[in-house]
Amino acid sequence: MEKHTEERLAAIVESSFDAIVSRDLSGIIVSWNGAAERMFGYTEHEAIGQSILLIVPADKHEEELEIQRRLKLGERIETFETFRRHQNGRRIPISITISPIKSRSGDLVGASSIARDISQTKESERRLQLLMREINHRVKNQYAVVLSVIKQTAARSISVDEFEARIRERIMALSHSHDLLSHVDWAGVSLADLVEHQVKSFMRIRTVKASGPEILLSANAVLNLGMALHELIMNSIRFGATTDHEVSVTWRIVYAANGHDPMFELTWSEPSHDSNDILEQQAGFGSLALLRIVPSALSAEATWDADSSQVIWNLSAPLAHIKVKAD
Repeated sequence: MEKHTEERLAAIVESSFDAIVSRDLSGIIVSWNGAAERMFGYTEHEAIGQSILLIVPADKHEEELEIQRRLKLGERIETFETFRRHQNGRRIPISITISPIKSRSGDLVGASSIARDISQTKESERRLQLLMREINHRVKNQYAVVLSVIKQTAARSISVDEFEARIRERIMALSHSHDLLSHVDWAGVSLADLVEHQVKSFMRIRTVKASGPEILLSANAVLNLGMALHELIMNSIRFGATTDHEVSVTWRIVYAANGHDPMFELTWSEPSHDSNDILEQQAGFGSLALLRIVPSALSAEATWDADSSQVIWNLSAPLAHIKVKAD
């Protein structure tokens, strides 16, 4: 019966996903399961008979000496997080519990360690912290944008009703951009998707043709280009040509022959029955957003021109300020 119990225990240890290692009181490894081989890279043959310092990084030797001291006093080391070393030198974050081993007569003869690789947990924590810092930064930026929208809209509204209507429209446009970002965990939104999302309602009264290469926009670009598209749509509704005329939204990437960083260019073009009407709105929020706020946020340059038949808004920005950064 005792032999059967020992065999079952050995089988459990060997099949465990946790590294289970035992050492004697001098710190020499006396057992080493399969999970320890996978976690630390040493085979059982290579590890047994070696000092436990085989897998302890140099900066953790003092920690191991303190563990040895406490074990000799018969203390159990409660679970704690630390680092151990793989055969190839890589540091492995682990969660480890160390318990003293006693003989049948009650004498202390060694210790058993149960270690779990927490690399994925630590990476998830790191990503979460980065995400929280990024969200905090973006929320603060958006508060600033919203406050600017409120201030500039208030300064350019002739009545409370007009102010309320304009604010609602602009906040909803920002909300639409946030919706797109939230669906991809703020990892990047296709420019084609952003344009389609913004012009969806507008296409009931205008035909919009959008074309350009696939570009994944950064969160900052999504929010600012979304704001620009909204203002262009609102101006088109107020001052644009009749419904049988087409609006064109095109974009491209321009690669410089001299090796300079590539540039992103986006152009909104539409017929206008009276171009003077739209250009007379230079003191309005739409002009401020299209010529100052959005270009400034994207380190870009923008122009808004009109002739007798067309109104064209063009934005030129470093591609690096538009697209999602590669990991």
